[in-house]
Amino acid sequence: MTEKKQSTSKQALAYQVIYSRIVEGKYPPGQRLVVDQIARELSMSPIPVREAIRQLESDGLVTTKHNSGAIVALINEQEYFETMELLSLLEGYAIALSSLSFPADKIDDLRNINQQMKGALEDFDFVRFGELNKDFHFFTYEFCPNKLLTDHIRNLWSRLDTIRRTGSMFIPSRAKESIQEHEVIISLLEEKRPFSEIEQYARTHKLNTLQARKKLKESRTKT
Repeated sequence: MTEKKQSTSKQALAYQVIYSRIVEGKYPPGQRLVVDQIARELSMSPIPVREAIRQLESDGLVTTKHNSGAIVALINEQEYFETMELLSLLEGYAIALSSLSFPADKIDDLRNINQQMKGALEDFDFVRFGELNKDFHFFTYEFCPNKLLTDHIRNLWSRLDTIRRTGSMFIPSRAKESIQEHEVIISLLEEKRPFSEIEQYARTHKLNTLQARKKLKESRTKT
């Protein structure tokens, strides 16, 4: 029983390390994952590393190619676009629902997160910026009474992690705009604005990020 627990623990560690390196861009799309090398780095046998890679493949972060072995999955931009469109609809509604019971004394918590985002952007810490952005969004619908809805939204965020990579999908100019739009969302919640107004603005905020990514793709295609 103890050996099984140790094996599971090592597999979980290997999973977390590889997952973090993929999402942070240290393992870029297309890079081959060498089991023995990773095992040596983590001071463990290849078995838990191999199992962790299988789980990552199940999650969509890794693919296996003939004669190449496991490699980091390529970014699927179309799936990213579709997921963001769905998130814009669900988040808009969830934030509007949350606004009906959002505590006034929690507004400053949102401002604090947004302020930390400014600091991360100034420090060029894009990974930290992404983490804080997720924290901000999750907190805006923390008080949404429909838990099935918020669970589904969180699952979609997790799905985004399997599609995008923090560095490769980051647009600095959009990041500045996003912080400003967060300030508007905070004001809308603080002022208890109408349900429809909050829903529409929150939805537009998400779609603005999507449109920025599409414009960037178009500009790269032209060049």
